Amino acid sequence: MNIFLAGIIQGSLVEAAIHRQDWREPIKAALAGVAGAEVYCHYSRHPNSITYDLPEIRATLAEGNRLAGQCDVLIAYVPSASMGTAIEMHEARRGGAVVLAVTPLTVNWVIRAYSDRIFPDIAALTQFLASDEFTALVAERRAR
Repeated sequence: MNIFLAGIIQGSLVEAAIHRQDWREPIKAALAGVAGAEVYCHYSRHPNSITYDLPEIRATLAEGNRLAGQCDVLIAYVPSASMGTAIEMHEARRGGAVVLAVTPLTVNWVIRAYSDRIFPDIAALTQFLASDEFTALVAERRAR
């Protein structure tokens, strides 16, 4: 099961900076208990992407979008609006993936339209990942 971690990096910051990325490790830890899970984290692969020049930015975005479109499950961490995460959610949904969002943005159209489940926090997501409901959701999506 290929799982893509998507989430806010730059968000709406106007300077060349990134949001805290400390949310990634607790989600990876929760996924360690999921049988057969292979986790891809685009930020971990490109931790210095804030320094990339335009050709490398375009290539990195294209790579992330392609991988999001090929995953079985996408987990989106969206504490505030994130254009890149929205594109990855779209691509994952278009590719038939299960999309799980951790966000307070429960009335946001992109979140609502592309998510199979929305969680208020990482603890709620962790509980779901350990449940039979998660396994059944993935199995149902694969059967389609």
